[in-house]
Amino acid sequence: MSMKKPAAPAAITRKQFEQLATFRYQLRQFLRFSEQVSREHGITPIQYQLMLQIRGFPERDWATVGELAERLQTRHNAMVSLVTRCEALGIVERTRSETDGRAVHVMLTKKGLQILDRLAPLHHAELQALRDVLAPASR
Repeated sequence: MSMKKPAAPAAITRKQFEQLATFRYQLRQFLRFSEQVSREHGITPIQYQLMLQIRGFPERDWATVGELAERLQTRHNAMVSLVTRCEALGIVERTRSETDGRAVHVMLTKKGLQILDRLAPLHHAELQALRDVLAPASR
C-alpha cells in the first residue's frame, strides 16, 4: 500500500503575511483588554473565560467539567482546580446530574451572573470596535 505525502502548503504572499500579523496583533490587543478589564472587576482572565463558557454553552445553563476543559483547551484536572477555586469565590456551583450520578454540572451563581453581566458587554463592545479592523484581514 502506497502512502502519499500531503501536498506542502503553498508559499504565502507579503500581503498574506501582513494580514496574519495584523490579525494576531488585533487578537492580542483584545486579549490584553480582556485581561485588564477582568482584573479590574476582581477576577482573573481564566475565571472570566470559564463563566463565559458556562453562560454561552449551547442550549443549557450549565456545562460539565469535561466540556469546559475542551472549551478552554485545558486538561480535565486543571479544570477541576479552576472550578474549585471559582466555587470558593462563590461564582460557580457544582451539582450532580439527576440522570447520571457520575456527571457533575457546573453552573453560575447569582454572584457569577452579576459579574458576567458587567464584563460581557464591555468585551462585546471591544469586539465590535475591532470588527472593522479584523474583517479586511480575513479577506
